[in-house]
Amino acid sequence: MPAIAARDFTCLLYAVEDRIARITLNRPERRNALNPRAYAEIEAAFLHAGADEDVRCVVVTGADPAFCSGEDVKEMMTGEAPREPRPERAKPQATPAAMAALECRKPVIAAINGAAVGWGMELALYADIRIASQKAVFAELFIKRGLICDVGGLLRLPAIVGPAKAAELLFTGDPIDAAEAARIGLVSEVVAHGDLMPRALALAARIAANPPLALTAMKEGLARTSYGDPREVGAWAIEVIYRLFGTEDHREGVKSFLEKRAPVFVGR
Repeated sequence: MPAIAARDFTCLLYAVEDRIARITLNRPERRNALNPRAYAEIEAAFLHAGADEDVRCVVVTGADPAFCSGEDVKEMMTGEAPREPRPERAKPQATPAAMAALECRKPVIAAINGAAVGWGMELALYADIRIASQKAVFAELFIKRGLICDVGGLLRLPAIVGPAKAAELLFTGDPIDAAEAARIGLVSEVVAHGDLMPRALALAARIAANPPLALTAMKEGLARTSYGDPREVGAWAIEVIYRLFGTEDHREGVKSFLEKRAPVFVGR
């Protein structure tokens, strides 16, 4: 897909005010589920924010009722390989949208207003700070679809909540509510739903009031000391995901979800 300009966004809203870029996933009728266009727009939005010298902080959220419900299963996860499969000889690369969020030079706050599941939880993990509404729900659902997660679950989740708790969340795919997310340190705080955006924007304003060069350096320092190499891990994850897309268990995971029944996995 060609580069997208801010004026061309159709799956999200992008606005800058008072040195704060606000990215709002905007497919509420699909609970902000992601299709190829949405992934491309997330990448473009974070690249815009990172390059804009007038932006000092980014807030990412979703149009109610969800933050992001992951991939659009009906549109994308058909149980077949991706529509534009990676050529056999091509070197696997980390997910572009993930890398744009992770490598954004500006501090990123996720204001999680509802379900953040699958890649929606990944997106929340790419933020530097997470604030949750009382309505928020989190789940790394990939295992239930016969897949693995992206860089967020593999690299950042263990650093945030600890390896054992991350393993539990990743191996089970079980959801947790906002209170549990706060208890394990996944989110900084939980607020009433109506207070979420005012709280996130107030925090963003406090951050944006600080000197931009020092903010950029501070974020880089945290990335260097807190997390591993996202490009290396992301490339490995994509390679494995492509392989798992062709399994019977992935097709069963998707089919059982669409048919609203318990899956039967066979290890093939």
